[in-house]
Parts: sequence; C-alpha cells; structure tokens
Amino acid sequence: MAASVILYLGLVVTFVGLVGLVRPVRRLGLPTRRRAAIVAVAGACVVAVGALAPTRTTRVTGTTSRLDALIPAYQFNEVHSLRVAAPPESVYRAMREVTAGEISLFQLLTAIRRFGRPTGESILNAPDSVPIIDVAARTGFLALADDPPREFVVGTVVVAPDGWRRSEAATPAAFATLTGAGFATAVMNFRIVGDAPRGSLLSTETRVFATDAASARRFGVYWRVIYPGSALIRRMWLRAIRSRAESRSPRA
Repeated sequence: MAASVILYLGLVVTFVGLVGLVRPVRRLGLPTRRRAAIVAVAGACVVAVGALAPTRTTRVTGTTSRLDALIPAYQFNEVHSLRVAAPPESVYRAMREVTAGEISLFQLLTAIRRFGRPTGESILNAPDSVPIIDVAARTGFLALADDPPREFVVGTVVVAPDGWRRSEAATPAAFATLTGAGFATAVMNFRIVGDAPRGSLLSTETRVFATDAASARRFGVYWRVIYPGSALIRRMWLRAIRSRAESRSPRA
C-alpha cells in the first residue's frame, strides 16, 4: 500500500513537471522550464522508488482459514470486509451468484486495466449476466477450496517461466507444487463468519507469493500500479454480494 502511494505521488509530481515544461506556471512554483524539468525528473525518481521498493515475505503463524493452509507465505496482500444482515448460507449463495453487472465500476475499471482492448471472455472482460465466479473458473482461475457456507478460494498463476503451460497446474495438487524459481501465484478467498443473530461478517483477502526475488520484483511493479483499482473493485464486489444477500433475507 505505501509503495503504491509513493508511486502515484511520483506520477502526479512528474505530470506537474511535464505541464511546466510545456508552459511554465508560476502558481505551481514552476516559473521556468528548467525548474519544471527538475520537478519532472524528481517525480520520475519517486515513481521508480515506489515501483521498485523491496518486498518482504510474511508468514502466518496459525491456520484459521483455508487460505492460510493454501498460501501461508506471501509478499503482497489486501484484505477487505463488511457486515451483512443475512445468514452465512444466504451470503455464500450470493457470493457464488453475483455478476459483473452488479458490481459498481467493475466494467469501467477492468476496461482501464486492459487499456480498452477488446478481448475474449475473462475476469477482465466478464459478461454482465454471468456469475463472475463462473467466469473466473473457466478463464484461468482454479477453485482451490470450497467449504460452504464458510469459505471459497480460487487461485491463478500471475508470473511463470518461459515455456510453462497453464495446463501444468490444472488441479489444486498441481497448483500447490509450483515452487520452482520464476513463479508468482495469486490466491483469493471469500470468507463468511456468523455475526449476531442471522448476520454475517464477509471478507475477501488476496495473497500473492513469488518463489524468488526476481519474480517478486517483476510482479511488484504491476501490483503497485493496479492496487488502487484492485482495492476498489474488491470493495464494490463485497457490496454487490451484500446487496444480493440482503435482498433475499429479513434484516437481522
């Protein structure tokens, strides 16, 4: 999170400097193109610091979820949660059925992620009317654990060595053996815990584990660029699940 903030701060500073190069702006403290150039270069340096910031590996000390068992070590993660006025069974069903069309800003943010390019069906180009979990499952994500109504976990390979084929990790067991150099695997869960009478606490966590430093650096640049949009999508995703679940259940 901090590295992503640094990166975007650097982008803003770079942009301001470039504006000053086109036309010096005294209001921005850039009365000359020379000063604007210095600001632009400084901003680019800040971007590099944010993009290439070192990572550290976090290891869980206990197992409280299927996610902990599947990916106990990681370099990158994000967690979001909210309360839902519906029982776990309803929340789980809503999680499995919610579509991209129900998730606010989903289509806009994923279009930005793919630079507006038309592509085949994928998690970044999901139909509005199909459960998004189903889209993920048939376009590169693998269901790693399904424990209704408590937890559902999916995973995918985000960095792989040249020549590696996705068919080599077509089962949860094969996915778990991807430990050689050159890999980074991403795992995301939805976890539902009963909370008060007929209420639930719904959370989602994404973890990414790179098997070597080079893969961590390679993925780290991408992660820090997409993090703000990724976090917003996940928050909107949880809200869409809550809306669907509560529409079917009396409020707690």
